[in-house]
Amino acid sequence: MSRTPTVGGNWKMNLDRDASVALARDVCSRLGDAPGVEVAVFVPFPYLLGVGRVIADSGSAVRLGAQDLSDQDNGAFTGEVSASMLIDCAVKTVLAGHSERRHVVGETDQLVGAKTRKALDSGLDVILCVGETIEQRRAGQTDAVNERQVRAGLEGVSPGDMARVTIAYEPVWAIGTGMTATPADAQDAHAKIRALLGSMYSSVLGEETRIQYGGSMKPGNAVELMAQPDIDGGLIGGASLKGEDFQAIVEAAR
Repeated sequence: MSRTPTVGGNWKMNLDRDASVALARDVCSRLGDAPGVEVAVFVPFPYLLGVGRVIADSGSAVRLGAQDLSDQDNGAFTGEVSASMLIDCAVKTVLAGHSERRHVVGETDQLVGAKTRKALDSGLDVILCVGETIEQRRAGQTDAVNERQVRAGLEGVSPGDMARVTIAYEPVWAIGTGMTATPADAQDAHAKIRALLGSMYSSVLGEETRIQYGGSMKPGNAVELMAQPDIDGGLIGGASLKGEDFQAIVEAAR
């Protein structure tokens, strides 16, 4: 079954206002309408409006994404950002459960699931991030961790909403460490997540859902990783901060 590859650039807590606008212009100029690949940039909250204007003015098909959202609609939640606020900034898609939210901030599987449902209920697309730490991998718990996080993240998500969900497999041990899962390791994890989705929903939905790799993908390894049958693109960190590198990864996804 053919799935449109998807590439997301997660800028994390980097850049300033001028640099974010400059990077957005560079990315939009390089990619244009990016035929055959869905592309999004996940921008720090303060720069959403500026980057959104660049995307709109360029006519590019690049989608504006946010790195997180609250599971609450509004109220006394200092420092939080709601789905409606993101939509007001023209955001189309959002990350839920990125490894740094789970393992640095301490978000639970249940909170990630609540954020996923809130985003979908509000009309946003979601990239649900899952993946194991090095300790869990060494203990042989990779599959169990991924299954737990997928099930909790999708609890209450209907089959009809799954068309707006992408899964990002992030081996936590391969993010920012210089380590990368081998293509075979990545493919194995992706295939098992796809089989899990098939058992949770249906074999057809399992085959239709896009699963992207989020473990330090770079121009040098993107082609080999994305040649694997169950890898449908990448969630890119450091390499997304350079327009040329990001373009090379998008081209590899094509």
